[in-house]
Amino acid sequence: MNEIVISGTGVFTPKESITNKELVEAYNAYAEKFNTLNKDLIDNGELDALELSNEDFIYNASGIKNRYVMDKKGILDPDIMHPILDRRNNDEPSILAEMSIEAAKQALEVSGKKPSDIDAVITACSNLERAYPAIAIEVQQYLGIQGFAFDMNVACSSATFGIQAAADMIKAGSAETILIVDPEICSGHLDFKDRDCHFIFGDVCTALILEKKASANSTNSFEILSTKCITQFSNNIRNNFGFLNQAENSDLDSPDKLFIQEGRKVFKQVVPIVSSLIEGHLQDNGLSIDKISRLWLHQANLSMNQLIAKKLLGRDPLEGEMPIVLNEYANTSSAGSIIAFHKHNNDLIKNDIGVICSFGAGYSVGSIIVQKS
Repeated sequence: MNEIVISGTGVFTPKESITNKELVEAYNAYAEKFNTLNKDLIDNGELDALELSNEDFIYNASGIKNRYVMDKKGILDPDIMHPILDRRNNDEPSILAEMSIEAAKQALEVSGKKPSDIDAVITACSNLERAYPAIAIEVQQYLGIQGFAFDMNVACSSATFGIQAAADMIKAGSAETILIVDPEICSGHLDFKDRDCHFIFGDVCTALILEKKASANSTNSFEILSTKCITQFSNNIRNNFGFLNQAENSDLDSPDKLFIQEGRKVFKQVVPIVSSLIEGHLQDNGLSIDKISRLWLHQANLSMNQLIAKKLLGRDPLEGEMPIVLNEYANTSSAGSIIAFHKHNNDLIKNDIGVICSFGAGYSVGSIIVQKS
């Protein structure tokens, strides 16, 4: 039997954090300065004045109260409004690799594995700091792992798609034990000068160990009962930064080189896609929703998650049924549902079933049905 389990998880959380209050103060200082400098154009109707932000607007729109970041100084400077990270030499660990290694060490400890037990590494995240060599190969090198490694990107669903890829490789015999890392420096692709989205993202890195159930010795492992992933093309969440920007003589400072979205369209279109996928995935496996103890959903928007849960359950979720971490971490792209899983699974008992589900740009949706071993 090729029964596959998640035998360990880890989360690297940056030391620095930003509250909504701090973020609003920085944005409003920037907006007021912009409006003052452009007063004549604004008065003549040639330019729109920037609207100020506020804490109630942020929380009501998202459910976010805080976010962790790799650098807060640059983000909170009205004259900069983006993180400032030291450029590293090629012989130094990259920042994504460094985050990944810290999260991986936690996952290895929980799973009771050593780097020598791992024979494949997958880096699955929404933004990679370089084209090549792969971050996963760098992580492999620093941890002393043999075998192979590669990077993959399915935006917010990278982690769940990575889980499906890893589980399939283990079943196929390509690897025995696989490390997945999800380093997300989402502050690096966020336009902090845009009131509509300046509060959305945070930084983090998660890690998972997947292996055959027969070899697992973790005291807190979850068998992967089934995986299901779907994609559907949409421009409603997009980032046009890429290696052809120079060849296209494209303006690297234009808003589309950072995260852009049509938020209302995303909400309206994604909720039914996610609800339908999870419902169908459960039915395909002979499971009814009343058999599900927990929903670890993508952590992008509180109202969206509440609506998805309500559609599935036929009622509002009870406390603990749908853990929320976005109030503390904000949207951390592919890592969000894994943070929720990592922090909210120890209380489950043997044979309890839950669903890890991600959704986002692409559109992409990944559903993983797991059972406590």
